[in-house]
Amino acid sequence: MAKVILDKNRKKRLEEGHPWIYKSEIASTEGNPAPGDVVEVTDHRGKPLGTGYYNENSQITVRLLSHGKVEQMDEAFFVSRFRDCLRHRDRFVVGTAYRLVYGEADFLPGLIVDRFDDVLVVQILTLGMDRRRAEIVNALVEVMRPVGIYERSDVSVRNLEGLEETTGVLYGECPRHVTVKENDLLIKVDIEQGQKTGYFFDQRENRASIRPLMTGWGERSGIALQDVEGEQRPVNKNGKVVEFPHWDGATVLECFSHTGSFTLHACEYGAKKVTCLDISAHAIESARENVSLNGFDDRVEFVVADAFDYLRENVKGLEERKRRAEGLSKVDTSVPMPAGGGRSWDVVILDPPAFAKTRSAVKGAVRGYKDINLHGMKLVSEGGYLVTASCSYHMRPDLFLETIQEAARDAGKTLRLIEWRAAGKDHPQISGVDEGHYLKFAVFEVRSR
Repeated sequence: MAKVILDKNRKKRLEEGHPWIYKSEIASTEGNPAPGDVVEVTDHRGKPLGTGYYNENSQITVRLLSHGKVEQMDEAFFVSRFRDCLRHRDRFVVGTAYRLVYGEADFLPGLIVDRFDDVLVVQILTLGMDRRRAEIVNALVEVMRPVGIYERSDVSVRNLEGLEETTGVLYGECPRHVTVKENDLLIKVDIEQGQKTGYFFDQRENRASIRPLMTGWGERSGIALQDVEGEQRPVNKNGKVVEFPHWDGATVLECFSHTGSFTLHACEYGAKKVTCLDISAHAIESARENVSLNGFDDRVEFVVADAFDYLRENVKGLEERKRRAEGLSKVDTSVPMPAGGGRSWDVVILDPPAFAKTRSAVKGAVRGYKDINLHGMKLVSEGGYLVTASCSYHMRPDLFLETIQEAARDAGKTLRLIEWRAAGKDHPQISGVDEGHYLKFAVFEVRSR
């Protein structure tokens, strides 16, 4: 086995659990390793530090597989690792739809596998894994017994490894659409054209966490339970019995909805009305199908629009409505209210795609996160809730919270942090690997100052 000797003056990241070795950290090699080869890693004194695979054409030249000895990345190696992955998910995740393999966090750097019941979607990100494509597929078949395995390696990071982007069936039969269950809800997933591998499992527990926000709003509308003919019934302020079963539910706005996953959970937990918004017509069509699949059609409206514009327009409408109510502007009845009319919601959910994919993009990302959160919290009804997330690794947790606080200051709002969460249990995090700590999820109560 070839050997990689690390530089004496490098940072001791490897000893702290980080699995990446950069080209600048390598002092020399022995044995002429070829791209993709398994190599032994030692420090400058020859002390063994682990085993990884090698690619001199990548800035991340070695990706560690183990702090011990790995003879080869053969089918038996992958079978053993996949069984470990399955044991973890069987212990912590309910159901058969989840992230089965999460790269470095499952000691399989450069490999992602999502499970959609009996269909697997694979993403191969590195040359070292790409060279073991057959071994990976054979091992997945042995451990998981899927009906099909589909590849979604259509990601630009492969270019950094000298690889082309690729998609297609690797094994068996793979229908384009698969329907799975998450938190007892049916989700139809497009594994060929959906974002990433088709669905984002990392927010599973976070989506379930919005349950307490969805009910307890009837009193604001003047509805209360009263004794009617010996039975507790909801009665409005005019004394009429309210027949609508979700009279106590929240009004909800979900922005960047993708497949409508938060919308589905909001309805399941009792929301009265949900506005489901995405800029992509394809995404909204997917969300519409999922809403119908679960029988929530009567409580959801769909909007194809840019979230930034939609939030901004409704804020303008609210501000104009307030000015008119207070007599601060002359009312020309021939001029309609601004676009959007100035709506507000009990709960506003912001789950945008990554705004900062590189360190250099952070400054612009901060502006983007501040913009949507500022306008989002302005549209939350008094004492309602802002649910906000960031999946940008480079947007560190402290910076994300600072940005939201700046938005609250400019919006004239006081925020109470109710909940702070990260990715779910099928996305474990290795201590010492900051790159795994990418997802930030927060629930804030919003009050005016």
